[in-house]
Amino acid sequence: MRLIRKKNTDVEQDKPKRKPAISEQELMDAAVRLVDANRSVSSLSLREIAREAGIAPNSFYRHFRDVDELAVAIIDRAGRGLRGTIREARKRLENDRGGVRSSVEVFMEALDDDQKYLKILLREISIGSDAFRNAVDRELNYFEEELNDELLRIAKTTSKKIHEPRLVAKAITRLVFTLGASAANMNIQQRNVLTQETVTMVRMIIIGANGMAERQ
Repeated sequence: MRLIRKKNTDVEQDKPKRKPAISEQELMDAAVRLVDANRSVSSLSLREIAREAGIAPNSFYRHFRDVDELAVAIIDRAGRGLRGTIREARKRLENDRGGVRSSVEVFMEALDDDQKYLKILLREISIGSDAFRNAVDRELNYFEEELNDELLRIAKTTSKKIHEPRLVAKAITRLVFTLGASAANMNIQQRNVLTQETVTMVRMIIIGANGMAERQ
């Protein structure tokens, strides 16, 4: 009996200890660590995420109702971080190199973020639950609104008219995000080529919109 007790004790000691408490951010980080090229956030189970985070499954509900709500939080986190980074890039580099190139370059550089939040947003634009896709679409709308404001500001500053700025903002946003999804697994050289091509395409859209406005 003593030997049995000892073995049971040894087994218990080998079990990973669960954390007494955990934050929302730690839960999101745990989910992101489980995602790879073959798995989406929405395909993860609550138990998988809890195990990765080192907590009991019931502790998950202290922060999120279900995995869908956690997935939406990840998308919101990715969008907020990227918007802030691009805003800073525009302020810092706009006068020297132009807002288009600086914004596209920052977007591409953000793909290397260790936390992989942006890669998840890009890869899962068209998959996952309705709540997940709605969250992605909401983030794209935020970018479109900010870009629309930026285009109107530039048009006022340069006295160049732009045709349907809101539609131009949508075209640019969808283009950059779609190409960004392709760039996520490229090497540096391939990504540099794609970055230059993206910058050129964005400028073509803007020049075309300027030309359409002039002809009206």
